[in-house]
Amino acid sequence: MIPDLTERANLVEAMDDLTSYGEYRRCMLDLDSVSRVVLAHRPTLRFLDRIAEKNPGKTLRILDVACGDGTMLRRIAGWAAKRGREVELTGLDLNPMAIEVGCEFRPSKPRIRYVTGDVFAYTPEAPLDVILSAHFTHHLGDGELVRFLRWMESTARLGWFVNDLHRHRNPYRMFRVLAAVAPWHPVVVSDALISIRRAFTTEDWARITAEAGLLGVEIAEEFPARVTVARLV
Repeated sequence: MIPDLTERANLVEAMDDLTSYGEYRRCMLDLDSVSRVVLAHRPTLRFLDRIAEKNPGKTLRILDVACGDGTMLRRIAGWAAKRGREVELTGLDLNPMAIEVGCEFRPSKPRIRYVTGDVFAYTPEAPLDVILSAHFTHHLGDGELVRFLRWMESTARLGWFVNDLHRHRNPYRMFRVLAAVAPWHPVVVSDALISIRRAFTTEDWARITAEAGLLGVEIAEEFPARVTVARLV
């Protein structure tokens, strides 16, 4: 049965309650598998292509908020290597076990710096060019999201990008079908379905970016099953 998705659900996800590093690591690797299946990285890399085109030759200082185990940062490292771009990559996450997994799989070049902490208490060591977040904003309430958007707008010199799920029946139905045949951890499956129910629609994003007082924001539905919010400064 598909739940009513007309309103955002106020449900608690279980991932951050895991206390065993081994089990948490397994879940993070399964989440990476989910991301590959649903092409989650592509919109972010396309946004970086736009940033790079507008700023040729510049070393890009990039922060990934709620970076998890750093899978997006590793993809960005590969993106930069293919294009011969210099990047300085930082991952920020509230969960120290996520940072531990990220360090375990960190590439030797470019070096990824990880920081454990709350984004609202974070002060960058150097000015940031680009701020990214993926699968983070659905954890926030409207007021927190407005605050986060304003923080990115005031902190990122070249632009920022939000890549998250779309609250809609189709992605919910699609993921249930995938989960029925994939060997993903039960916590990953449960949390993913909750995440879809907690996510924002394009209409939600239009309302919230207006509340944040932001102009020139690009809101788009991306195949499959996600919404992106982009700002090029």
